[in-house]
Amino acid sequence: MPVVERWDPFRDAVSLSDAFNTLVRESVVRPTAGAGTAPGVVSLPLDVVETENEYVVKASLPGVPPDAVQITVHNDTVNIRAETKADAEKKGETWHLRERRQGVYQRAFSLATPINADLAKAEFQHGVLTLTLPKAETAKPRQIKVTG
Repeated sequence: MPVVERWDPFRDAVSLSDAFNTLVRESVVRPTAGAGTAPGVVSLPLDVVETENEYVVKASLPGVPPDAVQITVHNDTVNIRAETKADAEKKGETWHLRERRQGVYQRAFSLATPINADLAKAEFQHGVLTLTLPKAETAKPRQIKVTG
């Protein structure tokens, strides 16, 4: 006599928790180059705050020495570039994990108003780059005295 097996939809169902864990595990990707950047270049995340007189830009650059950071300003566009080198493998060492990011970080962005690049300041402390970019005098609001 043949054995008839009845289909049980719950036997093949995956729990929502298992499905979500699989989705996250398979879709987590390291930051990669954004549109228009070269392969291997990571777009640098920034915080930009505007005050009445200046812009303050903060960028996290862990493991990057200050002399490896290049900042250029052209008109209203700021370009930040930094590079980290991988630790050299030594004879007799076996790597078990290598997750820290090595390579090039780069970001170019435009500001809404012109800045005075001659008065700009860059500080680097504890892996955080802070740029202070004063607005150009022509960009600051002016009060006009009314005569009568």
